[in-house]
Amino acid sequence: MNRPELDVAESVLDLIGNTPMVRLPQVGAGLPCSVVAKLETTNPGGSSKDRPAITMINEAEKAGLLKPGGTIIEPTSGNTGVGLAIVAAQRGYKCIFVMTDKVSSEKVSLLEAYGAEVIVCPVAVDPDDPSSYYSTAERLVNEVPNAYRPNQYHNPANPKAHYESTGPEIWGQTKGRVTHFVAGAGTGGTITGVGRFLKEQSSTVQIIAADPEHSVFSGGDGRPYLVEGVGEDFWPDTYDPEVVDRTIAISDAESFAMAHRVTKEEGILIGGSGGTAVAAALRVAEGLTADDLVVVLIPDSGRGYLTKVFDKEWMANMGFTDQDGLTVADVVGARPDDKLELTYVNPQTTVREAIETMRGCGVSRIPVAKGEMPISAAEVFGSVSEESLREKSFEAQGILDRSVEELMDPPLPIVGIGETVAVVAQQMENSPILLVLDAGKPRTLLTHAELLQFGSNDPQEVRSK
Repeated sequence: MNRPELDVAESVLDLIGNTPMVRLPQVGAGLPCSVVAKLETTNPGGSSKDRPAITMINEAEKAGLLKPGGTIIEPTSGNTGVGLAIVAAQRGYKCIFVMTDKVSSEKVSLLEAYGAEVIVCPVAVDPDDPSSYYSTAERLVNEVPNAYRPNQYHNPANPKAHYESTGPEIWGQTKGRVTHFVAGAGTGGTITGVGRFLKEQSSTVQIIAADPEHSVFSGGDGRPYLVEGVGEDFWPDTYDPEVVDRTIAISDAESFAMAHRVTKEEGILIGGSGGTAVAAALRVAEGLTADDLVVVLIPDSGRGYLTKVFDKEWMANMGFTDQDGLTVADVVGARPDDKLELTYVNPQTTVREAIETMRGCGVSRIPVAKGEMPISAAEVFGSVSEESLREKSFEAQGILDRSVEELMDPPLPIVGIGETVAVVAQQMENSPILLVLDAGKPRTLLTHAELLQFGSNDPQEVRSK
């Protein structure tokens, strides 16, 4: 007797790809053409990175670069690590992943849940710095026996995966009607692979990269930004600029706002990089016609960002949301123009110069940060205060000519510019000086004395809970 064949995959790896597409009728309302999302969230690992993960490992096995019982080592923002961990679980490999301290804590926990070892490195350092996550991964590859690094930023199997799967799926699902494809660029694998395939089918298809502000793809210098998993501070070999017709820079604030909007209005939980892509797609669609069709790739789910993008306290502290009533913005706005700039010192500044700066600006504690304004929150490394430096001068001689980097204290507590003065007053019970963030960027300092002076006409407003 013949038994009917089961409609069941042989392993989780067989479930990679063939992701669905859905219109975005709510956020796309009023636009002249349809905007359709390719939902990579339905891959087993929850992201588009499952595709290059299995392709890179397949290619490595064929070439004899990855042997049985070996260890996969890769720097990742999380999603590639999950894809590699899934493949490793099926094929008996160990995994070590290197991440920056920008990524959400749940991404670290997720990789550890798959049995991987995770090493976290600072984000605000140059790629060539020994402590960067690129350099750390390279060092581990040389130290760990039988190790293999897929090297997603330089591995041609990365764009190949999207050329062979994602691109054909989009062309088939849209019946060849796609006119514009929008996706974020990190390693460049998705936009390069999909772009190459679509352009081979139709020379008129436009390929648009959605990029965080400050990323090199849109002309930035690579300074830190808050959106995870997209943009870069260097040019990967897997990114082909000849495939990309246009690059649109999207701010952290716009990315996060769009992630919230798509989640609430469409019922599709997406992350910050998905918000970046949708924001760019809507901008593209504004200038099109009814004959056009915009496809935007959603790389992953918002489940990996619940402690950041979808956490009310984090969004408020980073200065992305405004509260009702009197806020920090009102206090700062009451200042004269010459008092609006942020006072800070660079790590190489001498203690003598830092003290002079504090006295000149009338503050007792200032941040230690890297770079020129506008700096990012990730570029703030610590703080120095006259009191702390005075105490340290009793323990060590000649500290005035040493750099503040050697003697600095932890960073100042932060507050969002949209936070209420009542909440800030409570925070200042523990710290008389706060660093004010506006859309994720340090903007100025706020002192307890200034807050009290602002509320002198209505002290109840400042002190009430």
